[in-house]
Amino acid sequence: MPIRGANAAYEKWLGAQLGGDLVESDLARKRKKMADSPFGFLRATYWRWAETILEVCPDLAEAPPVLAVGDIHLENFGTWRDVEGRIVWGVNDFDEVAEMPYVLDMVRLATSAVLAESPECPPLEIVCGHIIEGYESGLEAPDAFVLDRQHMWMRTKFVVSEAQRAEFWRKLGEKHEEAKANARKAKAKNKPVAPPKRFVKALNAALPDEEIELAYWPRTAGTGSLGRPRWIGFATWRGAPLLREAKALVPSGWTRAGGNGTQRIRLNDIAQGKFRSPDPWYKASGNVLVRRLSPNNRKLEIGDRIDETTLLHPDMLWAMGRDLAAIHVGVRDRRDAIRADFDKRKKRWIRANVEAAAEFVRGEYEEWKTSAKVAAKAK
Repeated sequence: MPIRGANAAYEKWLGAQLGGDLVESDLARKRKKMADSPFGFLRATYWRWAETILEVCPDLAEAPPVLAVGDIHLENFGTWRDVEGRIVWGVNDFDEVAEMPYVLDMVRLATSAVLAESPECPPLEIVCGHIIEGYESGLEAPDAFVLDRQHMWMRTKFVVSEAQRAEFWRKLGEKHEEAKANARKAKAKNKPVAPPKRFVKALNAALPDEEIELAYWPRTAGTGSLGRPRWIGFATWRGAPLLREAKALVPSGWTRAGGNGTQRIRLNDIAQGKFRSPDPWYKASGNVLVRRLSPNNRKLEIGDRIDETTLLHPDMLWAMGRDLAAIHVGVRDRRDAIRADFDKRKKRWIRANVEAAAEFVRGEYEEWKTSAKVAAKAK
């Protein structure tokens, strides 16, 4: 099916999953992002990757299955504080988790690096080599990246500065004032702004004190999840601000595309894996995900300057591969099966598949961009 028709079918499915909660204005924003760049298209269309990747790269189909991230890419990593208050780095978005061949996460991560089309991206051979080396290291010694006693090179890069912290709370203050103004206008029209009850319940359950009264406002963020409602819950508690986000979840695009397997949302299973040091506030309750937001609970982006490097630095690609391996074996230990599969694959297997996947995504991106221009002229 051509990409425009496939996208229409996906949006119809998404609307059916969300019912009256579908955010049409965010869907329009998502369609525009799909036309911005091949990387933006990849981020916005995990559902399409799930539909097509085993046709584009058929030799990946028989690899051992694991509970995998699915929608992995360069900007699906970030930092958070664990239950001990320590800064941790790693994958911090599991919206599309499902059982699938383990190699798909590796190929998609490398494909995202290629599609970033940054002058700082190493050659494909180096991208693939560092991801594989990191993955093999993670199989040998799976563990979390706790930036406390170890991995200090990452801590110095990722922990926010005092200026960044101040800017985070300044922007939040502006959002809060804007939300209060919107609430007054809505009240005057007898249309109070409030989340659906399931979001209120999930946000209130994620607070340290049941007496806290939250202020709410809708939020637009992300790329692939645009169209799903997000709500912010904000309060001042014991002298400082407190912030939570609730986001709607739907079944993984992988299970939708495959037409089989469980539709159960398994986010908690993978986020709480054996080799993770998880964010204690990151949890799915039914079909709502709640997470804590703070200066150090954040996603990292390709354009972020990390000292003199970016997320495309070979050391970061190695770390991403290592974190993937720890995630893959953290729910069900399949190290022996994965190593056996590694041993029988040809030397350039990942490079060949990344080249094929990147070419396919670029082709669909160009088709989408052209169809978007035609549609704009027709209006």
